[in-house]
Amino acid sequence: MMVYLNTKNAGSFLKKYFVFIIRFLLLYTVFQILSGTVLTAFYTPDFSAKTGSLSQEVVFGEPSSIPLLISLLIATTAYFLAQKVLKAAQ
Repeated sequence: MMVYLNTKNAGSFLKKYFVFIIRFLLLYTVFQILSGTVLTAFYTPDFSAKTGSLSQEVVFGEPSSIPLLISLLIATTAYFLAQKVLKAAQ
């Protein structure tokens, strides 16, 4: 299946796509911050499982960009499918 871009509409198409990606990244970041805040606020540690002295060391997980990349792939696919459906409806 070959897809050809009309050069007249290519600039408009790319502009819409980049605006969509920027909005998506902003919403994704806000969602991550809000969900982290809510999860932290409602976290209650279980001290009954610990025996002996409690450790003062905090261990954080490894940061990963995989969920963001998967979300971007899904958002890009959704964007192109939406554009195709809108173009077919016209």
